[in-house]
Amino acid sequence: MTNTFSAARRLARARRQNSDDGGWTLIELMIVISLIMILSSVALAAYRNSVVSAREAVLHADLQQMREAIDQYYADKGKYPDSLETLVSESYLRGIPKDPFTNSKDTWQTTPADSTPGSGTASAGIYEVKSGSDGTAMDGSRYADW
Repeated sequence: MTNTFSAARRLARARRQNSDDGGWTLIELMIVISLIMILSSVALAAYRNSVVSAREAVLHADLQQMREAIDQYYADKGKYPDSLETLVSESYLRGIPKDPFTNSKDTWQTTPADSTPGSGTASAGIYEVKSGSDGTAMDGSRYADW
């Protein structure tokens, strides 16, 4: 009787080893791959939003820096600069920054200052600078309106 019992145990152990070989089923693999795809798509969306947010922060900083330079030029000279290059040539800016959305120094949109009557100057200079991008910010506003 003991031989029959031990033989049955060996047979059961052999069946368990054959059926539990540590492999993955197709369904398990598909579930794991699906979860990886979902997590990677969420991460990619977050990455893209962070890149746009960083560009918007750079645009804000560049606009503020150029506007402060224009105001400082006006405070020192009593007139507005003729161009952004004037701010660079007279050391109010180290260089004209690149617009982070157009990736160019030449796309900045400048607004001329109102000429004062009787001043006799042909150009009133630039009063305001804005982005030349026609894109829309994450908050829904246009970059050209900043």
